Formats: sequence, C-alpha cells, structure tokens
Amino acid sequence: MTSGPQIIPRKQHTISRQNISENALKVLYRLRDAGFEAYLVGGSVRDLLLGERPKDFDIATSAHPEQVRDLFRNARLIGRRFRLAHILFGREIIEVATFRSAPSSLESVHHQQSETGQLVKDNVYGTVVEDALRRDFTINSLYYSIDDFTVRDYVNGLADLQQRQLRLIGDPEARYREDPVRMLRALRFAAKLDFSIAPETAGPIPQMGELLAHIPGARLFDEIQKIFTSGYAGACWELLTQYQLVSRLFPFYSLKVLQDRQSVSSLFIAQALRNTDERIQSGKHTSPSFLFAILLWHPMLGAMEALKDEGLSPLAALQKATQHMLSKQLGHIAIPRRFLIAIREMWELQLKLPRRHGDRAEKLLTHPRFRAAYDFLLLREQAGEIEPGLGEWWRQYQEADHTMRNTMSAALSIKKAPSKKRQRRSKAQSASQS
Repeated sequence: MTSGPQIIPRKQHTISRQNISENALKVLYRLRDAGFEAYLVGGSVRDLLLGERPKDFDIATSAHPEQVRDLFRNARLIGRRFRLAHILFGREIIEVATFRSAPSSLESVHHQQSETGQLVKDNVYGTVVEDALRRDFTINSLYYSIDDFTVRDYVNGLADLQQRQLRLIGDPEARYREDPVRMLRALRFAAKLDFSIAPETAGPIPQMGELLAHIPGARLFDEIQKIFTSGYAGACWELLTQYQLVSRLFPFYSLKVLQDRQSVSSLFIAQALRNTDERIQSGKHTSPSFLFAILLWHPMLGAMEALKDEGLSPLAALQKATQHMLSKQLGHIAIPRRFLIAIREMWELQLKLPRRHGDRAEKLLTHPRFRAAYDFLLLREQAGEIEPGLGEWWRQYQEADHTMRNTMSAALSIKKAPSKKRQRRSKAQSASQS
C-alpha cells in the first residue's frame, strides 16, 4: 500500500469521457466548479480499465451530503450506516459519497461498532487518501480525475487489476468483522470478473462465515439477488460452496450434500443456474421467487416425502413441508411476502401439472404462475429428477389450437378410464368379497 497516489496519465490508461455517463460528468463538473474535489470511483473505473461497459457510475467527493443536496435539486439523501446522496436523472441514479476516514474514536456519534466489530454507523469524513484506504477491495479503489484525466491509485489496485486478483485493503479479518457482507462481495466479484482471490483475503472466509448471522435478513436478500442475477450465478454457487457459506445462507444444505456433485439436487441446481445465467446474459429477466424456489426445492422435497411416509396426502405434505421450509429460511434471509406466495404456487403446481385430463389442462394454463411452473418442470426433467415427456406434452398443448387441445385432453381421459372388461372384473371381485 502507498501513502501517496500512483498517478497514471491519460496516455497510459484507456478511460475516455466518451464512455462515461453524461449525467455522471455533469455531477463531476458541477461539484468541481463549486470548489469541491470530485472523482469517478469504484466499479465504473475498474470496468472502464478492463474494457467493459459500467452498469453504474459512482462519485467520491469532499462535499458533505447536505452540500451535495444544496447543489442538486434532484438529489436525495439516503442511508444511516453510510450517508449518501442519490442524484436522479430519470431512471439513472448517480451515487455520490463523501470521502471517509478511519475514525479517531469508536465513541464518536458518527461512528459506531457492534460487539462483533461490525460497523453500524460510519459517517466520519476525511480526505481522498483516507477514503481510498477505507474502501473494500484494491481494484475498487481507483479514482478518475476530470481535472487532468488521470487515474489515481493509492493502494496498488492497478497492479491487482492487471494480475486479475481480488485483494482486501487492510487486515482481512478486521475488514470482515466491520462488514461480513464483504465475504459475499468477494466471491461475487471473483465470479463476475473471473479473478482469483488473494490467499490472505480468501483464507478467513470459511471460519468467519458465522458472522453473516448478524446481518439483517433484508440486506442479505438484496445481496443474494445481486449474486444470482449477475449473470454468473453458477460460478457464485461454486464459490459459496467452496468457502462453506451456502449453509450460512441456506440452513437446509450440509457440506456433505453440496459435495455430492452427481446427486439429483446438485445437477438440478447446476442446470437451473446455467439457464439463469443464459437468460440474464441475453437480457431477459429472472424473478427472485424462481431462484429461491430452485434453491429450496430439494430440501423441501425431502421433508415432503418424510411427511407422506407419516400418512399425509401429497398436497398436504407439500404444504406442511413448504411452511416449515420457508419459515426456517426467513430466519436467515428476509424473502418478501409476494415472493413467498409465488414459491408456494410454483411448488404446488408441480403436483397439478401431471393431472391434465378433462378441463384441468385449460384451467392450469390460465394460472398466473403457469409459465414459471412449466419452466420449473423442464428443469426437473433435465436434471433427471423425473422422467421426460410431461414437459413436451405441455409444450405442444400451449402451441395447439382449441380443437387440438380438446383432442389431447380427451386422449388422456380415454387412457385414464378403465375398460369395460376391467370394470366388470372389478364388480365381480367386489360381489365375491361381499
């Protein structure tokens, strides 16, 4: 780490203002013209140096949040732990954070830590040098200046970027205690960027995973969404398994179960996450309810089978297992109620989709959760959990006209109905027994 910046002149880096959001440039120039320091910082600088297109543009400044709000009528202040300004330009949000420093006193009203060392409030302002040392990873601590178009590197982030390595700034154990979510961010960035994790950064994660229990469930839900909607969900799941964090987030998974790569459960999740990544990388949407339904399906299925062995009907067993599963999961991750309802309906439809005779198929097709349940069914077939065929029947049924649908349903009804000979034999057997 360096006390002063390594300054990379414009000729030696690839960042061009043409690739920076016009709104981000407006914010940078207005802050500068008002007499404040202002830099583009974080993931946007990292991605521009990697030749990627940034998703968001963040700014670090010497202006305090209230001063930013005074400069921009379209600004709103958010956050308790970190006080930030969001400047709204239609659907684009430019996030502006004041330079922060390490606090001089843990008793400060602007800085508070929990008993485990987690920062619960951190609004101690400082200089750009201090701010660089307070950031999480070296590759996210690069600053782009609009004054001279240089990149400023205070923590050897450029060297790590060139070596494609993820490294925490400072003592890893202390930084994880300050914010345990950094463990999840480390794995997400490693998967997304295809970077290795520096040994000293990776080493403490398996032992410190228990600190995630102190993170509010709502924040973990937001982080899980980022992990599984990044387009690299499969790689993230592998790293979560490798560093023993899956069971910290999903208590129904044991390390032994996760290590069995050929189990139906592992094949199902792997196939589902591959499909999810393909959808996201092609610009399509994936619902959090679908992702959680995937990740919790086989643990729920095991509980359901145990309840069936106790004499419950399949539907009653599924409903009871679902209630137990989701209630326990909510103790770790706060899944919003609307997603819980969708998960329940998707799972219940797995019992109903095979029952297609009569007018049932048409009624199922109009169910608001049919499409998600159908996609779920296809995954189960692909993973070898159930025999193929049902998914193809439903594909044909969706594409068929009204007459063909009636024919398909009627064929199932005829197949289901017992022959007259079987009916007579059944009556005879009943008469002899009486």
